[in-house]
Amino acid sequence: MENIDNIDLQILKHLQENSNINTKELAGKLFLTVTPVYERIKRLERDGYIMKYVALLDKKKLNLGMTVFCNVRLKEHAKNVGSNFVKDIVALPEIIECYNIAGDYDFMLKILVEDMSSYQDFVMNKLSTIENIGNTQSVFVMGEIKHSTALAI
Repeated sequence: MENIDNIDLQILKHLQENSNINTKELAGKLFLTVTPVYERIKRLERDGYIMKYVALLDKKKLNLGMTVFCNVRLKEHAKNVGSNFVKDIVALPEIIECYNIAGDYDFMLKILVEDMSSYQDFVMNKLSTIENIGNTQSVFVMGEIKHSTALAI
């Protein structure tokens, strides 16, 4: 964390909590004037500490109430095979996160769908069409205990 001080960290914490906070409100919380806070935010954006601003949506209201973690083992591990798999996974909107992992499986997918029937349709008509998948294991989330988008800084 080069070129970042405690005030920058406080700015980042406040923006993680509420990215809609305006510069004047933020300056008040930090006991600073508006201009230096604005300049710090722009520098944090420019330096890549702030990647983008997003709205967090309610999954259930959008009929995406079922979360599934699907572990995937590939048949082959050649570089081009892996990159084709990644390209195919990125194209599926139901998959909201994909991690390359170590252990018994090669990838962990986080999938949001409406219900079990929707997941079955997703597996049969989308996931199963991706080449080189050797084995999968699905884990169904029964309840979300903790979910945060904020990094511990």
